Amino acid sequence: MLNPNMAIAIEEARQGIRKGHGGPFGCVIVRDGQVIGKGHNEVIKQGDPTCHGEMMAIRDACRTVHSHDLNGCELYTTAAPCPMCAGAIQWANIKKVYYGCNVSDTDRIGFRDQIFYEETARQYEEMNRQECLKVFAEYDAIQDKTIY
Repeated sequence: MLNPNMAIAIEEARQGIRKGHGGPFGCVIVRDGQVIGKGHNEVIKQGDPTCHGEMMAIRDACRTVHSHDLNGCELYTTAAPCPMCAGAIQWANIKKVYYGCNVSDTDRIGFRDQIFYEETARQYEEMNRQECLKVFAEYDAIQDKTIY
């Protein structure tokens, strides 16, 4: 039986591919049984590699609730989140994710999510840490900052 929230995510994905916005990735975010955010992949439309379905849905949900904190929400997406989206999901405090297709399924249709899990360690190198630590110290000294 098709979950009604996943059905919305699938429809989002279909809308995106039919409009030529990007890949078959749709997403909805639900809080207390209500959809508060939805989106589909808009990488091609926006010319922005961060416009994945999950990212678009997170942005939409945050606008809806006027907060960066989506604690208590569930996310439904047509494919397992890539590392970027997984990070955004964690930063948004979304505790439960339901996905349809896995990383192998995504790879089979030409997307390269798997490589990001493998190559990250080779691409990252520490540089100018001492200078960057000064910026961190400046931020750390702010008394009334909002921690997220």
